[in-house]
Amino acid sequence: MNTHPIWRVLLFIPGDSERKMAKGATLDVDAVILDLEDSVAPANKVSARELVRHSLVSGLFPTGRMARLVRVNTIHSARVAPPDELAVQARDIAATIQGRPDGYVLPKVESAQDVERFARLLLGHEQSLGMEIGRTKILALIETARGVVNVREIAAAAPGRLAGLIFGAEDLAADVGSDRTADGPELGYARGAVVLHAAAFGLQAIDTPYTDLTNLNGLHAEARAARRMGFTGKLAIHPAQISPIRQAFAPTDEEIAAAQRLLDAYHAHAAQGAGVFVHEGKMVDRPMIRAAERILADARAARKL
Repeated sequence: MNTHPIWRVLLFIPGDSERKMAKGATLDVDAVILDLEDSVAPANKVSARELVRHSLVSGLFPTGRMARLVRVNTIHSARVAPPDELAVQARDIAATIQGRPDGYVLPKVESAQDVERFARLLLGHEQSLGMEIGRTKILALIETARGVVNVREIAAAAPGRLAGLIFGAEDLAADVGSDRTADGPELGYARGAVVLHAAAFGLQAIDTPYTDLTNLNGLHAEARAARRMGFTGKLAIHPAQISPIRQAFAPTDEEIAAAQRLLDAYHAHAAQGAGVFVHEGKMVDRPMIRAAERILADARAARKL
């Protein structure tokens, strides 16, 4: 079971932008993802590695205030990727792990072998640098059809090292050949598969970015729906998205009050030896108690209690 703090808001920052990194270090996010992949042009990959390394080593992102993650470059499945492609990803790790990031985001994960190969690379670096073994976590991006098909095996890979699954809707839609719609029914199966397998293996489930930067109401609605579905957090791609996501993943005042009333009633009935009881017109049993306890735990994490 994953015991790490829940990351509700995870902000992507291009690895080649010193200005955006400096800004990101001041924001109220649970994690920053310093990106070496999609947001960095091929000509800037080498300089981006150095800039990310420097930001980590210099303490730009203070340890403990936010998790510091690095997204490495994509390779094809390790079973078929050419050596030079594997070397690019290995260089991403070698250049940045000296800064002791909290973890790495591994894109286009399609098999348990992808995760396990990456875990072996991390282990080698941790040993050579005298780091605590297993401290550097992995978040696996599920964003291809093959990744969805193999999500059970992926979720079970590298136990203790794998901290979460991330759902990547845009790449998945392109891989499947589906048209992206606002409510996303075409990706419903894949989204559910990520949530269910993350829960089954004690992992965090991180929802896909919302790409319309002008529609913060739409972002909030999607993030609320993701929370109701079971996602524990959501990716942000712009500072303006931080507050709507954080609000969406925090229980409302009404939810908190209802949960507290339910737990108060439960304790009163339990003191009288009752296991099942009626509360506000509904029959209450243990699953409803666990849901109320989770709401209050979320409220405490959001500093609303």
